[in-house]
Amino acid sequence: MTFLRHDFPKIALVVLVSAVLVWLLRTITRRVSALEAAGITSSTRARQVRTLTSVITSVGIFAIVAIAALTVLGQLGLRLEPLLASAGIAGLAIGFGAQTLVHDFINGFFILLENQYDLGDTVRIAGVKGAVEEMTLRRTVLRDDDGTLHTVPNSQVTIVSNTTRDWSQLTLRVIVAYREPSDRIIQLLKELGKDIRHDPLYADDIVSDIEVPGIERVGNDEAEYLVLVKTRPNKQYAVSRELRRRIKETFEKNRIQTPGPGKVYVVDQSGNQS
Repeated sequence: MTFLRHDFPKIALVVLVSAVLVWLLRTITRRVSALEAAGITSSTRARQVRTLTSVITSVGIFAIVAIAALTVLGQLGLRLEPLLASAGIAGLAIGFGAQTLVHDFINGFFILLENQYDLGDTVRIAGVKGAVEEMTLRRTVLRDDDGTLHTVPNSQVTIVSNTTRDWSQLTLRVIVAYREPSDRIIQLLKELGKDIRHDPLYADDIVSDIEVPGIERVGNDEAEYLVLVKTRPNKQYAVSRELRRRIKETFEKNRIQTPGPGKVYVVDQSGNQS
């Protein structure tokens, strides 16, 4: 009877408060997830928001239940000091053994929270580059150009280089003979830029006017002209191939001389020549 009069109401109050806190946490995170997803067109980003809210809910519920359980045990007259000491030692041992795993989850949480990359983005992380095929709190899976699948633990992600955010920069270096008039070459390249910029097949892929700043380098009986193109993410490759084809045809049509007999050099930012 003493227990029912004094201790049971306290235990019931702790359980009731804990249940209310869990309900509030779930309601708030559910509504935040719904509000965020409603304003996001990307289903990938919506999934990321749901993942974050799920993690926050799980951690919050665990903390509420743990505190409530310790409070109830104290009301039941159990000594908590040995239990807490044992839990502390066990937690320390688990922490040392699983610190890399914990680091994976913490890094993965912030990758999702800061939206550092999405599924389908082309990124360079941990020394490898590829398209993101899968991402969780523990790992990121990349597929590179030759089809190799790379699985990267999120703890290894220290620097993220995302090449598919907002726009991509295409840099072409066109090399012609030194004796060709500079004004003529620049004018031809600008006309090519206008033509492809207004071509219905490529107009949506190019986000701004193509720039031809002028001569980038002179030497060895050749002159190098710079062409800058801003495209939508992952569209620079198709635009680059079409631009090279048009440069070749235009130079052949206008009899533009090249540094060597029968050679036309168009170099991209990776240093490859074609």
